[in-house]
Amino acid sequence: MEPDYFIAPAQPEHLPYLDAIELAAAQQFAPWGIPEHLLNTTVGLEDLQHAQAAGLLWVALLPAGEPVGFALVKLLAVGPYLAEVDVQPAHGRRGLGRRLVAAVCDWAAVAGHAAVTLITFRDIPWNAPFYARLGFRVLDPAECAPALTERVRREAAHGLDPAQRVVMRYDIHPESV
Repeated sequence: MEPDYFIAPAQPEHLPYLDAIELAAAQQFAPWGIPEHLLNTTVGLEDLQHAQAAGLLWVALLPAGEPVGFALVKLLAVGPYLAEVDVQPAHGRRGLGRRLVAAVCDWAAVAGHAAVTLITFRDIPWNAPFYARLGFRVLDPAECAPALTERVRREAAHGLDPAQRVVMRYDIHPESV
């Protein structure tokens, strides 16, 4: 029988689980040629603590309360930026990523933001195509705010090919609130 997962704002007791979730999820990118150092890098406890305290971190939980996924938002000059969505691979393909993204977009709508942005891999099936199915659209480079262009540049400096990356935006419509 499938566990009855639920999505909730992260609490301090959830934070120690998130590094392991992020590292396990990152291993799914290894066959796609992602630089090894990026597969072994995590957000870090301090950033997670700040995000949790600011209400910018959501978790997918098992009924007993153990996290098996999370979504992290950073606030940029352009508004909410979905910096990380990770699900423990053993709990993948059950709609948790979709539910985490929906929680972020719902929060952004209630908070009065016009959109949620992200940067992801153009051709990996559970990246840009996944977000497109959720209503995100690819931004033309001319539409990208400087904060997003700078993020792509910094990623390139860490070994990610900008040609493989894509900036996406989910437009929040006032009638959806």
